[in-house]
Amino acid sequence: MNRKAMCAVPPMGWNSWNTFTDKISEDLIKETVDAMKEQGFLEAGYDYVVIDDCWSLRERDSDGKLVPDPEKFPNGMKAVADYIHEKGFKFGMYSCCGTRTCANYPGSFDHEYQDAQQFAEWGVDYLKYDNCFKPQNQDGRTLYRRMGLALANCGRDIVFSACQWGTDDVHQWIRSTGAHLFRSTGDINDSWNSIKDIALSQMDKLEYSGSYCHNDMDMLVVGMYGKGGNEYISAGGCSDEEYQTHFALWAMMNSPLMIGCDVRSLNDQTRTLLLNKDLIAINQDIECRAPFLVSCESNNPDMRILAKYLSNGDVAVGMFNFGDTPSMAAVDFWDLGLTVSSQKVMEIYDCIRHESLGRKNEILTSVIPAHGCGVYRCCLVDRS
Repeated sequence: MNRKAMCAVPPMGWNSWNTFTDKISEDLIKETVDAMKEQGFLEAGYDYVVIDDCWSLRERDSDGKLVPDPEKFPNGMKAVADYIHEKGFKFGMYSCCGTRTCANYPGSFDHEYQDAQQFAEWGVDYLKYDNCFKPQNQDGRTLYRRMGLALANCGRDIVFSACQWGTDDVHQWIRSTGAHLFRSTGDINDSWNSIKDIALSQMDKLEYSGSYCHNDMDMLVVGMYGKGGNEYISAGGCSDEEYQTHFALWAMMNSPLMIGCDVRSLNDQTRTLLLNKDLIAINQDIECRAPFLVSCESNNPDMRILAKYLSNGDVAVGMFNFGDTPSMAAVDFWDLGLTVSSQKVMEIYDCIRHESLGRKNEILTSVIPAHGCGVYRCCLVDRS
């Protein structure tokens, strides 16, 4: 088998866990697929539909195979996969490198090749692979390499999503396992503090994400408004301003964009944000250049500015206010690589308001709301 190159850019899609946890079913997945198709999410690039934990029975069958819960999935996983594929989407599932999944269902430890083959037969396109309940003294690196090798030889192209939580310096070795993305943090919840803590924890690891192996900062909580699948996930919810910052951070930091809310009942604000073509374009830029931090002495310590070179020569600039009061943000073009002697200036486009801000010389400034952001696409043009 000649495998295709997968995940050159961060994957986009929807995952069941944040809103539904164990309350999943064939009907829910079909309704979600239909809603995503009708609302333009497939066209926007959200093509993976991923069923998370709690989909199987508590025990394997007599042949050691995983068994879909017949009450939740009465027609089996192949039927679900076929429906998803017929609608133009790709099918994702979940397992774990330990003896049990995080919710105490059968894990894939010592069943890696059998499970990979079974996933391939069902038509799986994406596997989220968790990190719970490894047997004592088992090395996580070896376990992820085992599933990586099993998937590479299962006869089907399956994206390998290593949900490793950022332990054991995972960013330094995960690419060697064959993983296409790697979870670099603990689980997100629907709160500003969770979004803030996750984003700040990855600011010193920006260079470890790249084409074909992306730093996954967990699913999006955009649009959940405190309606999570359990008390930890719900966590009170966020404001629309905070959801905007969350989505813009994930886009700028090259994280996969996996929706976690109920897409069957989106409000206009959430739908508009998730379908923001300008932010998606930054996230999906084909070269997947790592962003870099830009510092200006006048900026508040709670301000973070990220810049990212794009494949057409533009520069994306994100200004993120992690503080609790509005603050001025500034970035000197000198720090982006643009000198006065170049005889070039920046033409600025606002990726949130979708409007041109005209040409700027030497510096870009903006007042950023508390917990808010500004994201700009900067195009070099002749000064004259």
